This record gives sequence, structure tokens and C-alpha cells, in this order.
Amino acid sequence: MSDSWQGPGAWDPQGVPTGSAWGQQSWPSEQAHQGYEGHHPAQQPHQGYPQQHAHPYPYPYPYPYPYPYPYPYPYPHPPQQAHQTPPHADLADAADTAALAEPVEPVEPVEPPTAVESAEAAEAPDAPEAPDAPEADAAADGRRRVRRAARGKGGARGKGGARPSRRRRAGLVKVVAFCVVTAAGSLLLLRGNELLDRLGSPTVPEKAAPTPAPEPPDPGRVLQVIAHPDDDLYFMNPDLRYSISAGHPVTSVYLTSGEADGINAGSAKAATTKPDKPAYAEARQNGIRAAYAKMATGDRDSPWTRTVVPTKGGGHAEVDVLVAKPQVNLVWLQLREAGTVYDNAPDSLHGLWDGKVPRLDSMLASGTPVTQKFSYTKDQVVQTLVGILEQYRPTTVRSQDPTPGRYPNTKRYTDHQDHFYGARFVQMATAAYAKDVRDRPHFAVQNYAGYINGSLPSTLDPDEAKEKLDILGTYAWLDQQNHCNSPAGCGDLKVSDQPGGNRWSDSINYTRGTSTSWLTSDAEHGLWAFKVLDGQVAVWHRPGPVGRWKGPDLLPGTGMDPGVSTVTLPDGRIAAFGTRTSFGAKPTDYVREVVYVVQKQPGAEEFTEWQSLGTPETADETWTSDISAPAVSVDGTGQLAAYVRDGASSLRGRVQRPDGSWGPWEKYGGTDLHGSPATATDGSGRRMVFSATSKSVVGWVQPKPGAPLGQVTATGLPDTTLPLTADGREGGVRLWFRKPGSGNVRTALITGEGGLKVSQMTDLGGLQGFGSVTASGHVLAGRTAGGQLGSEAGPGRPWERSPLMFVGAPSSTMTGKNLVSLAVVGLDARLYVTSSADVPNAHLAPWQPVGPRNAPPFP
Repeated sequence: MSDSWQGPGAWDPQGVPTGSAWGQQSWPSEQAHQGYEGHHPAQQPHQGYPQQHAHPYPYPYPYPYPYPYPYPYPYPHPPQQAHQTPPHADLADAADTAALAEPVEPVEPVEPPTAVESAEAAEAPDAPEAPDAPEADAAADGRRRVRRAARGKGGARGKGGARPSRRRRAGLVKVVAFCVVTAAGSLLLLRGNELLDRLGSPTVPEKAAPTPAPEPPDPGRVLQVIAHPDDDLYFMNPDLRYSISAGHPVTSVYLTSGEADGINAGSAKAATTKPDKPAYAEARQNGIRAAYAKMATGDRDSPWTRTVVPTKGGGHAEVDVLVAKPQVNLVWLQLREAGTVYDNAPDSLHGLWDGKVPRLDSMLASGTPVTQKFSYTKDQVVQTLVGILEQYRPTTVRSQDPTPGRYPNTKRYTDHQDHFYGARFVQMATAAYAKDVRDRPHFAVQNYAGYINGSLPSTLDPDEAKEKLDILGTYAWLDQQNHCNSPAGCGDLKVSDQPGGNRWSDSINYTRGTSTSWLTSDAEHGLWAFKVLDGQVAVWHRPGPVGRWKGPDLLPGTGMDPGVSTVTLPDGRIAAFGTRTSFGAKPTDYVREVVYVVQKQPGAEEFTEWQSLGTPETADETWTSDISAPAVSVDGTGQLAAYVRDGASSLRGRVQRPDGSWGPWEKYGGTDLHGSPATATDGSGRRMVFSATSKSVVGWVQPKPGAPLGQVTATGLPDTTLPLTADGREGGVRLWFRKPGSGNVRTALITGEGGLKVSQMTDLGGLQGFGSVTASGHVLAGRTAGGQLGSEAGPGRPWERSPLMFVGAPSSTMTGKNLVSLAVVGLDARLYVTSSADVPNAHLAPWQPVGPRNAPPFP
């Protein structure tokens, strides 16, 4: 942060902050823009904008959180028979309290395993050893910890002698506690949900020390950076609307003014409308404010305060705060746009990135409070974004796809050049922010597909698509009533002929982070979770069935893209695969490559350094480094392989040799592949690989384990939305995917004997929604309409909704033979885990947050 920043409480008597993290200048109160005052000849403020700035600070913290602990967000769709069961006390704690009923030293309850985790202990092949002394100390009462610390290493009580009897009693308590946990787990497996429900009642005696009041939760703060006004409405909705509806603080940052040719008119009047780029930029701003106001309050005319602030890059930005919902902010950087999707335009983000121009000028909207023009170098754009990240301290960062690729037949970009070069500036800024700013919360990143959505099956059900189109209609100013009192217009008439764009209102697709294999279990029934936070792979670990969770611990190595896939090697070690982006000294040095790490030994928390498998792409200019996330599997011979979709929309892969080296990137064919491939092995150890196309699903299979993949084969499956999930079961490989235009989950069994054969195609229903579906044992889970997690805990059971909103995809794994574990990373960048016994009529245990809550909004 800048030296001038004095913290959120540093206000002058007039209510204006005395310093700003946006730049080195204080915020001059005379720059506050009250409506459009002073802009039009009549010198009258526009209707809907207040005369006084109730919130001159662009992010008016601290504001009261409405969220009860632990993390049950308000959500627009009421739960249908919610999964949550009442919190239950740990039986081990009860035994511990009973055994050590000493009035002078009451026992503090330890972090409890869930009832299902107790079941994991029951099915463990060997009883784990009692916790060692440090773990016992961690479970002791606070006063006892103080006395032990005072006694020093030897445990001496001041100048007196040691107390070995206490250690013997502690050991007895551990044994008793483990026996109670094991017995409880056995009963759970025998009696199913009946005991799980009974465990909802506290079992700690009344005299036990009360549990301290929980700390207030971090609701998770969303910051999204987009190239043009409307990219968020087309490509990030309905995620945007879900976040606003749930009360999450949401800030949208617009890199360019989106001035285009300056003609704010539909096709019928475009030829007779005079170009006015500043006015068209103003009209787009007015449309965005109306759309956000409607999403947040239901009233498009809900007023905003508008303020000009200095940026860390040396320019100025407009910051708009919605008065009725001050956690909703808009930040306008107002740089010049390219004005063309594909063609060369030096004065653009693309030209600035490539060094074709040394600086990019501002394009100020006619209604903006920013009156001083400016220009940015490439580094100043990055620093401006870093300053915004410092100011808002997001836990979820949303941006467009930095590597969208090109069409194979025309070699034209599949997305607007402003979209993906703007996303590359976000990549550089988040990397700098993660490296240079230490006093900040963890953050996760989500990337969104752009124009390519119009060529893919629709992901949204009709009701969700209608909601999205309605918001776009507000932005497009369909009624043309001058509700904003602006001569420039109250919306973007360019899109009024077709507000849905090229079917963009029907879809939303994530371009990274769709893998559902980032949660995995080891031979000791421990759990491991791998997600990307702060540009590094974060690891959470629970040793054994009832151990304490640890993490997140960030593995060394930066530049990691969202999305991690894991696989267990024949010797029991876990390998984690992903992609990494490097920038280099020159623009042409931009590259993505497949990388992986491996546990040094089974169960160890130490991993090797990242090893690179390179990339099948020859240069960024060819396909804009458009490779998918890797899909990895081990066949029946122990052979490890990794597969990606390349920029030419075909399948490529590398196979590990017996000596540990890797073969070259092989070409496996296929055309029109989209998203990331999915892979698994069947009951005979044959590897199968699948990929979605715009019309169906294609696949490959080994004739036998150890052999190369066979030819690409059409499965005959109907069209599906992009994310595929594959799991070896029932002698074959079962696929899960979504029905286009519905959100319903579908499944089919694929067998490989004599070539790929499809059977048991079934529609499983669901709660609409979109994105990846995770499947383990009897549990299915995925994002629902409304943005929460929905799940089905057994065939024929009703789908249920959890209050959790999350980043990317959920993940699940079998923990032993009779338990399913399920995890998500919330919008607060925190891991949440639940479990379910894999028995009829099961349900999910209460969600548990792992580790400390993320950092508060401000230090």
C-alpha cells in the first residue's frame, strides 16, 4: 500500500479519507462528482444521483456482515430439505471430560471429527497410534497450556518437581477417547443416519468449559476485472447476480471505456447517428449502473455516489458506490479500447502489451467526474490493478480467459483481443500482488469463456437464461425512457436489436478450474485437497481418518493457473498436475506449460519440485497458448499419462516410460474438441479418454493396458455442456455431464471391450445449474441455479441444496470403502469439507471449514 494510506478509519471532518491506497495523493473532496453537476449547460445534477456523497470511500468498510456463523449465506432459493444436521459434540471430548473431571483444570474441547469421520476410524484397517504429546497439549485447557509453558521443556512446575502422574492420566484419556470414537463409528456404520441424527445433541457435561464464541465469518469478497462495459453481464452472469443476491461484496473493474465507433444506435438508425465516443462511453456506464442497481435492489434507478480517485499507476479512476447496497462498487479505468475484434490496432491493450505503443491514452466518458486526461505504460496498468487489489482485498478474482485460442479454419481469435489481453494484465497484476503484498487474504481466480459460448451448447435452463436476458435488456435500454436524465442515453442501444448477443445470454462457461479430482484420499484414509490460491498450489491435509486438518500450505512455485488434477501412483504416492503461465522478458515469452509434483513418499507432506512436461504448442502467436488443463490417469500396468486439448481442438498426450522419463507429445486426433478432456480406467485396467465437442462426446480407449490409445471414436451421446467427469466403476467407465438448456445431470456407462460401447444413458435430474459434477460412491454434487452446491445422496433421492457458494468445481473421493468425502473452496478462499456414509438413505454431515478464516477486510 502507498505511504499515504492511513487505514479505513482515517477520515477528515468532512467525511473524506485522508489517504488512499490507489495512489500517492489524498482524495480531494472538491473532485467528488455529485450527479452530473457542472457537466451540462444547465449545470443541473442528473436525477437519481444524490447531492451529498454518503460513501466517499469507495469500499465503505466496515459494514455490518449479515452472515451467521459458520458461513450460511443468505441465498435466493430456499433449501429443499437442507443437508445440514445440527452440530454435534465429539464423543472423544465427552470421554476426555469425564476422565479428567478435576475442578481446578477443566478440559477444553478439541476440534471435533464429524460423526462420519468417526465412522472412518471404525473402518480403518489398523488402529492408529494415540496422539503424540504435542497433539495432546494442543487439546488441553488454556490455563494448563500456560502452566506447561511456564514449566519449560522438562515439564517442571516452577522450582518444584515433575508431574508424571498427569502424563499417565493423559495417556489413559487418549486410549479411552479413541475407543469411544471407534465404537461410535462402528455404530454409525451399523445404524446409519439414526445415530448420526442422535449425535446432533451435545454430549459434553454441563460443567465442561463453554465453547468460546466463534469469530465472525469472512463472507468472501469478489472482484472482477473486465475489458468492456457489458462483458460481465454477458460472460460472468449469472455468477455475478448470485454473488450480489447473496450479499457478497462485489466490485467490477472496467479496463476500457468501450467507446467503439461512438455510435449509440441500433442498426436502423446507425447510419444517421453522429459518432460521439465520450457520449457512447457515458451511455454504456449508465446502462451498467442501471443493470447493477436492478440486480442488487430491483430498481434500476437506485442512486449511486460517484467519486474520482487517484490510481497507483498515476492516473485517475471513477468509483461508483450503490447507495442502497454500498458493498456493490464499480471502478472505471477508462482506457482506450481496440475498436476491432481481430484486426491490428496498436492503440489498444494488445498493442500496449506487445510494445507497439509505449503508452495507452485514456478515453473519458462525457459524464465522468474524472476531468484530467492521462495515459499508462504497460507497467502502470499493472500497478493500477495492484492498487485496486490492495484496496479491495478480494478473496475471489474473476477475469476473462487469457488464452482463448483461434478458429482452426480462419486462425482468427475466438474472442475479442481486448478480452484476453485485458485478462493477461490481470494475470500480471495478481502475480505482483501475491508476491509483493504480504498483508492480504488468500484469493482464488476464476476465468470465463467469451465469444466461443455462442458456438457451444447452452448451459443455462430457460428460467436462468430469461433472468440473464432481462438484466441485459436493462443495460440495452430497451424502453428508451430517459430515466437517468442524460443526453448521452441511459444504455447501450448498439445491442438493443439483440440483447442476448450471439446466444451469449444462454450460457456461462469456466475455462479453467473445472477438474473434480482435486480432493483425494490415501491408504491411511487421510484426505488431501489441492487448489490454486495466490497463484500457488495450496495443500490441505487431514492425516488418517480422525486427524486434525492442516493447511492451506502453499507449495513453492508461482504462476499456477486455476485447476489441479490428482492421481494416485501404484506405490501410493499422490501426483498433482496443472498448468503454469510464464511471462518472460518479451511479449513472445508468454507461455503455458503442463507441470506436476509428486509426494516424496506415501503420506508425506513433502513434495518434489515442480517438473515440466512442456506444451504441445510451438508459440503463443499460433494458438494463443490455448491448451486445456491436463487429465491424468494410471492404467493397469502402472503407466501414467497426461492429456490436454490443444489450440487446434484436438487431443495431445504424453506417457511416462518405465524409467520415469516421458515420451513426446503424441497426436491422438479429434476435431472440434472443447473444454478439458476426462480420463479414467475400466475394470480391466484399460485407460479411456473422453472429450466434449459442440455436438456430442468422443472417446479413445487402450486395446489393453500398456498399449497406445486407439483411434478417436464417436460415442453417439447427445450434445452436452463442456465439463465431463469420468470414474471407473461397474467394470467400465461412467461419465457424468449436463443436459444443454436444462442443467439436468446425465450419466452413461462406457465399456471398452472390443471398442467403446455406450449403455445405461440416464437423466438424473437436478436443481438446474451449470458446470462440473463430481461423483463418488452414491454422492453426486454440482453447482445449482442460485450458485449454491446441490447434491444427491443416492439413486432416486431428491436433490438438495446447500448454502455454500464456491469457486470452480466441487470435488469428492471415496475415503475407504464405505465413506464419501466432498469438498469445495468457498468465495472466501477457504476449504469446506463434509462426508457421508456410503449406505442407503444417507445424508451429508454438517460442513466443516478447514483452518483459520481468511484475513478480515482490513488489518
